[in-house]
Amino acid sequence: MNASADLSFVSLISHASLVAQLVMLLLMGVSVASWYYIFSKMLAVRQARRDTEAFERLFWSRSDLNVLFEEGQAARHRAGTLERIFQAGFRDFLKLRGQRADGGALVDGARRAMRATYQRELDELEAHLAFLATVGSVSPYVGLFGTVWGIMNSFRGLANVSQATLASVAPGIAEALVATAIGLFAAIPAVVAYNRYSHDIDRLAIRFESFIEEFLNILQRQAATEASRGRDARGA
Repeated sequence: MNASADLSFVSLISHASLVAQLVMLLLMGVSVASWYYIFSKMLAVRQARRDTEAFERLFWSRSDLNVLFEEGQAARHRAGTLERIFQAGFRDFLKLRGQRADGGALVDGARRAMRATYQRELDELEAHLAFLATVGSVSPYVGLFGTVWGIMNSFRGLANVSQATLASVAPGIAEALVATAIGLFAAIPAVVAYNRYSHDIDRLAIRFESFIEEFLNILQRQAATEASRGRDARGA
C-alpha cells in the first residue's frame, strides 16, 4: 500500500486501535444525533415564530375575545404556542366568571393558567438543547481521549523499532488525530446551534411574557367593566 493510501481518511480509521475506533464510532453516532436535533429544532423554532406572528396579528385585529376563543377551540389541533397560552388563560377566566368570582380572582386564575401553559410550551421548545450543549462541551475531550490513546499505542509500537523515522511515526499519529477531528466535527455545529436556538427561544419567551401581561391588562379591564355594570344593575 502506498503512502497516500495509508494516510487516507478511511484507511486511518480502519488501522486505528480498537479503543480509538470505539471513540470514533461513538463520536460519529453523537454527531448524527446532534444533526438530527439541529434540523428538528430549526423547524420547531421557525414554526413557533410563524405561529406567534400570525396569532398576534389575529389577536390585535379582533375586538371580540369570545369569538376568537371559540374559533381557536374549533381548530385547537392547529394552534400554536401563543394561541394555546391565550386559550388556557381565557378558558380559566370564563370558568371563574361563570362561578361569579371577583375581578381579582378572575385575573389571578387566568395568570396561573397562562403561566402553567407557558412553562410547558417553553420546556417543549427547549427540549434537546441540553443534549446539544453536552455534545458541544464533551465531544472535543472524548476525541482527545482517542487521540491520546492512539499516540500512546503508536509510541509503544516504536519500542520494537531499532530506528524511528518520521515515516514510521506519521501514520500512527495521523490515526490518533482523526479522533480529535471527528470530535471537533461533532462539537462545533452543536455549539453553534445551541447558541442560536437558545437566543431564538429567549426572544420567543419574551414575546410570550409580553403577551401574557398585555392580555391580563385586557382581562382586568373587562372584569372591572363587568363589575361596574353589576353594581349599576343592583343600584337600579
